[in-house]
Amino acid sequence: MIHADLSDRQDGWREQLWTRRLAPDRFEIACLPFFTYGICHRDIVTIDEQHLVSAVVEKSGHRTLRAALVQQHPHRDQLHELLHGKVVVSGLAHEWLQGTYLSVDLPPSTDPGPVVEILTGPQEAGALFWEIDF
Repeated sequence: MIHADLSDRQDGWREQLWTRRLAPDRFEIACLPFFTYGICHRDIVTIDEQHLVSAVVEKSGHRTLRAALVQQHPHRDQLHELLHGKVVVSGLAHEWLQGTYLSVDLPPSTDPGPVVEILTGPQEAGALFWEIDF
């Protein structure tokens, strides 16, 4: 396990990243980052002496679709269930954090259209925010 430094957003903030060690200072990302931009599933990274990501040395071609449900939205639980069902049916690897943050792996050549389609209406209604990171 390594960490990504997110202190540029909030002092002392880090994201824990599950990895597979390839060499003493090289790791393959084995999780779906929720908050770390520019790092996706299966990317290869190096670390510093504090076990913080120091560089992405090889991109995997995977992308990460992230969605954040608005905590106070009155239909948040129903939206969570709808999104969860859609992602499960898609067969895409995904992770939830606290039932509010969704991270979906988009392997190379994956069309995100079916998932994006379900996000558009709720985003317009102010129920969630979403993005795709490379």
